[in-house]
Amino acid sequence: MSDKRLFDAGDTVATFTGQAGIVIPADGFSAIRDRVREGKRPGHYFAPGCCHHPDYVLQVPVLFEDDTYDVMRAMNIRKVSDLSSEKSSHLKRLLRDRTA
Repeated sequence: MSDKRLFDAGDTVATFTGQAGIVIPADGFSAIRDRVREGKRPGHYFAPGCCHHPDYVLQVPVLFEDDTYDVMRAMNIRKVSDLSSEKSSHLKRLLRDRTA
């Protein structure tokens, strides 16, 4: 039985404020969490006394173009397919460098 996900690793997304990012794969999340600081931007997932458990349905880990990450609520981001090729390649390079 396959898992249902709204977002897949590598999807380019944008917040409701227009900040572009890329969805972090599950196996690379711990590496990014150790190397990159958390941005705490509007729309990030926060529950008192609860830690992050990305499930890609409610909690989606995203690496943003300013080299910060956040676990975002799925309702506060949207998939972006018309992102410029320059910005898209920058995000993919950031993801590759931070998970290596």
